[in-house]
Amino acid sequence: MTTHAPQTAQSVTLPASLDEAVAALTAMPAAVPVAGGTDLMAAVNRGQLRPAGLVGLGRINEIRGWQYQDGHALLGAGLTHARMGRPDFAALIPALAAASRAAGPPQIRNAGTLGGNVVTAAPTGDSLPVLAALEADLVVLGPLGSREIPVSHLLAGRDLLAPGELVAFVRVPLLHAPQVFVKATGRTGPARATASVAVVLDPARRGVRCAVGAVAPMPLRPLEAERWIASLVDWDNDRGLAPEALAAFGEYVAAACIPDPPGDEQPAPGVLHLRRTVAALARRALGRALS
Repeated sequence: MTTHAPQTAQSVTLPASLDEAVAALTAMPAAVPVAGGTDLMAAVNRGQLRPAGLVGLGRINEIRGWQYQDGHALLGAGLTHARMGRPDFAALIPALAAASRAAGPPQIRNAGTLGGNVVTAAPTGDSLPVLAALEADLVVLGPLGSREIPVSHLLAGRDLLAPGELVAFVRVPLLHAPQVFVKATGRTGPARATASVAVVLDPARRGVRCAVGAVAPMPLRPLEAERWIASLVDWDNDRGLAPEALAAFGEYVAAACIPDPPGDEQPAPGVLHLRRTVAALARRALGRALS
């Protein structure tokens, strides 16, 4: 596992199916499921986590691919970022593919998984704003069977995993419309986001969905900004918008996600810089989606 924490886990179980994984977690509620381990082992090495046991999911083939289901894509939680970044997946869910390609250096993309990104729920998780904008659902398996919960409920702590439960699939609607993911980092090359934005068009409902990541503990949806900009889009023709409308949308999103402090207190320079970054990302993402 790691030379830094040789006594981390007392037992390691390697189930071959989801049913076996659920049984193992039910028998040992303190055990932690692990797939790529990119976040888990970093926490172990920092001394933040000492699991009593590990349930490895790497041998479960049924969560390493995807299938089509009633206008949705049922994505296995074991899909790696590298696999989701390939062209065939990008043709299916472009924004999620873009987020996967931006998830980090090759060693992280090759090991890190979609389910791990969701369950870890780090604010900088690149897939999270995309899943929030797509309004994806999670298929959770446990000793009492399966259930579906919106990904936003898990990220907000409104519906947590019970003992013995694990995220098996992510159910994403196939909108067949433009989607864009962009992010800003503190340095060049693969790095954690300081801010990220996902924009998804929904022409069937004449809607624009936007989610902002990395600026709060969970992705934020500026719903009023979404409704306002959707009302300006010419859905029946070229779906173009004037540059002024794009700029106003960016400012609207930034103000909604990074509000002014209460009272007469002035925003700190770092807050103003972050707001400008979010505004630029939102403007750029929407412009690309509409073009």
